Amino acid sequence: MAASSQTEKFAACLRKLKDRSGRGYDRLGREAGVSGSSLHRYCSGLSVPTDYRVVHSFAKVCGASAEELRELHQLWALADTDRNTPAVTTATATATEEDPAPAPAPDGPAAPAPTDPGPEDAAPPETAPAGAGAGAGAGAGEPRRIRMPERLSSRFAVLATAVVAVTGLVAGFVWMPADDSAPADDGLLYSSACGTVSMGQHDECVREVQKLLARAGGGLAVDGDFGPETLRRLTAFQVLAGMPASSVVDGPTKKALYAHEVSMETWSQDRVAKRIREVFTEDPRTAVAVARCASFLDPLWVLPNTNGSRNWGVFQISDVRLRELGGTPRRAFDPEWNIRAAHRLWSARHDFHDWPSCEAALKDAKDAKGTKDAKGAKDAPKG
Repeated sequence: MAASSQTEKFAACLRKLKDRSGRGYDRLGREAGVSGSSLHRYCSGLSVPTDYRVVHSFAKVCGASAEELRELHQLWALADTDRNTPAVTTATATATEEDPAPAPAPDGPAAPAPTDPGPEDAAPPETAPAGAGAGAGAGAGEPRRIRMPERLSSRFAVLATAVVAVTGLVAGFVWMPADDSAPADDGLLYSSACGTVSMGQHDECVREVQKLLARAGGGLAVDGDFGPETLRRLTAFQVLAGMPASSVVDGPTKKALYAHEVSMETWSQDRVAKRIREVFTEDPRTAVAVARCASFLDPLWVLPNTNGSRNWGVFQISDVRLRELGGTPRRAFDPEWNIRAAHRLWSARHDFHDWPSCEAALKDAKDAKGTKDAKGAKDAPKG
């Protein structure tokens, strides 16, 4: 089944990181802030964590690269979606096998089933009108179809075509309202082909969204695949545009994208690192390392979780901490405010306890470096 397939891909990625780390489940669990038995279930494909922060922490302590983190986030999102997809019942499967219907041609990689079916979705066989669905087998109890003679049916077809053409022409002269909502040029998202664009899609509608985000300064690849990177940039755009961070491209978001009034231009990684060193004068090197671990020094980095919470900006400040600090997601995208807010959190205990996974990863790196240096000194030739 699709769900088990996506879960297994996700579990295989976790096992790869775990095996590469050379550490056991209990030790990795302590460092990532989760039980070793839970990690074993995730790596075995027996369950999928509901909160991505667990996955992120585990990957970090395993030394995952930025590219591996992006891939892992996408695999987790697909596995989590499949887990919430209702399973097909035996009765439904049997009915499908006995009375197959022609399926539409695929339009790209398989994506999670949408929760809000569009008008193109096929109606269930029992609700379809009698005689609908050409190509379906004639089973017992199915209404008998009456076929008109070919000559007569072709005449009706020609007549119907002529009536439709004339009606359309007359209607065009009588009333042709102007579409004030759609821009004159480059308005693909307003077409009937693009409804609400969301995570998991792979089509030209997604490509259009990515082009508009890139034009706003979002700095993402245009590949037509609505994955975690597109989700992050879309969420940032919505926050900067002053609208709810719904993480889907709805009507208001389309209008804002085409308006070209929101700029996503922000600080470079070098400027972010420089400012962190200036603010964290007590421990500048560790502060930069923690920020790099949390967000890759990206001021617009967003980490969504399945429980509805998010982490924001350079130091990935959580929704809870934002409320405590009197901030908002939009303020968290301001690197100056984010860095100073993180320093306030650091000042509470003069440590990085608010970033446990990154702090654990840094400790492991220091321990590994110390072991390597000690081994090198021991093996050095004595002269």
